[in-house]
Amino acid sequence: MNIAILGAGSVGGALGKRLMAAGHQVCFGVPNPQGDKTQAMLRELGANASAATVTEAAATAKVILLATPWTAVPEALQRAGDLNGKIIVDCTNPLQMGANGLELTMGHTTSGAEQVAALAPGAHIVKAFNQTGFSNMEEPAYNGQRSVMFVCGDDAQARATVCELSEAVGFETIDAGGLKIARLIEPLAMLWIHLAFTTPLKRDFAFALLRR
Repeated sequence: MNIAILGAGSVGGALGKRLMAAGHQVCFGVPNPQGDKTQAMLRELGANASAATVTEAAATAKVILLATPWTAVPEALQRAGDLNGKIIVDCTNPLQMGANGLELTMGHTTSGAEQVAALAPGAHIVKAFNQTGFSNMEEPAYNGQRSVMFVCGDDAQARATVCELSEAVGFETIDAGGLKIARLIEPLAMLWIHLAFTTPLKRDFAFALLRR
């Protein structure tokens, strides 16, 4: 599958590596494809990775992973061009630095994913890959147990496609339902961030499911 990743930071790079290992073609959509940082990443990732402008990367992709900072989301979607019928995986979290540290900017009546849907009304928006750190995307398993990834979106087929990608990356994947469930999934990301930066757990932990 042709996959575009908008953003070539830690999250985009980690997901790109795992998706290529699963046999997918990945193109990173970035403002400057020939930049030193992007070219160094491509050399590390190998032949199945490429870089292009955001518009070019999005044009040929069936699935687009939105892995930019939250403040860059509107510009990235605008540069992506015609998104009608595309699956957009929202990997972002609507964060800002507040008086008490990092905070979500929305939650009870909307979510970041729902705002993405409003910005790209012709696309199928699916929330995923936002709930944990990039190191857990590089290696989702702990001692043989897979960490969990929740997925939500209003289009069932798009949701199923993203669930398959999440499984290919290595997560135990749970279909959580419609896009408004992002109002629950985004605060889960905040819990992971809080624990990673304020407790001895650091980044070396992930959430998992236990079943009876």
